[in-house]
Amino acid sequence: MVLDDFIDTLIAEKGYSVHTCRAYCSDVSDFIRFVFNDPDVDTVLYDKGVLLKITSLDKGDIRKYLALLVKSGKAKRTIARKLSSLKAFFDYLVKSGRMELSPADTIPFPKLEKSIPRFLSIDDLFYLLDTMKTETWLEKRNLAMFETFYSTGMRVSELEGLNMDDIDFNRQMINVLGKGSKERVVPVGKRALAAIKEYRRKLKEFFIPVFVNKDFSRLSSRSIRRSLDKTVKECQLSIPVSPHTLRHSFATHMLDSGADLRGIQEILGHASLSTTQIYTHVSMDRLMQVYDKAHPRS
Repeated sequence: MVLDDFIDTLIAEKGYSVHTCRAYCSDVSDFIRFVFNDPDVDTVLYDKGVLLKITSLDKGDIRKYLALLVKSGKAKRTIARKLSSLKAFFDYLVKSGRMELSPADTIPFPKLEKSIPRFLSIDDLFYLLDTMKTETWLEKRNLAMFETFYSTGMRVSELEGLNMDDIDFNRQMINVLGKGSKERVVPVGKRALAAIKEYRRKLKEFFIPVFVNKDFSRLSSRSIRRSLDKTVKECQLSIPVSPHTLRHSFATHMLDSGADLRGIQEILGHASLSTTQIYTHVSMDRLMQVYDKAHPRS
C-alpha cells in the first residue's frame, strides 16, 4: 500500500519517531478521505486504480482541501502541519517515480504568529525544585528528572530515552539522542548529577534506563508528564507547568544570564538558529517591562 511505503520511508530515511509517523499517516489519510469522499481509507488505497487518481491530482485539489480546513475552523498551525504532511507525501511519490512533479510544491504555508513560549521565573522554578518531596525512591526519581530537565533543556522524549551509559559523571556531560536520531552532547549541572546518583543509589540494582517506573521498566513520556503534573499540584504552584515549560525556562534563563544564542541552539538541538531566536523575544519583552518600570522618563 502506498501509504505504508511512504511511512516506511520516513522511518528509514528521516529517522522519524513513531509519534511523528502516526501524525503524517493521519494527515494524508484525511486528505485521501476528502479526495475520494470515502471514509474507508484502507479500502481506497488497496484499489489499484486509485493510485492513478492520486498521481493525477493538481494543486487545485489541495487548495480545496485546505479551504475546507479553514472553513471548519482549523487553526493555522494545524493547517500548516497538514500541508507539510502532504508536501512530504507528494515528494515521496515524485522520488519513487510515481509522479513527475509535486502539486503541493508551489502552495505556500499559512503565515503563523510566533507564540511566545511559557516559562517559569527563576524564583518559581527554584521553589518547585526545592519543595519537592524526596522520601521515597520514586520521589527522588522525580527530583532527578526535573533537575535534569532544567539543567540540560532536553525534550521529554530525549529524557525518556536516556540510558545510564549516556551520562559521563566525571566530565558532567550527557549524550542525547535527539530528533531524527541526531546525537549531541550537552553539559549537565552538579545538582542534577547528584540527584541522579541519590535516586539510583536507592534503587540498589542496576537498570539500563536512567528513569524507571515502579515496575522498573523505562518511564514513558506520558508518565513523565503525569509525574510533573502531580509534583506541581503538591507544591501548590499556581502556574501551568509542562516538560516543555522547563525546557523553555532553561533557554530563557541561560539567555538572560548572557549565554551565547548559538551555544543555546547547540544544547537544545535546534536545526535552525531561527527556532532558538524566539527566546530573544522573551528576553526583550522582559527587558522592556523592567525599562518601563525603572526609567524615570520612559
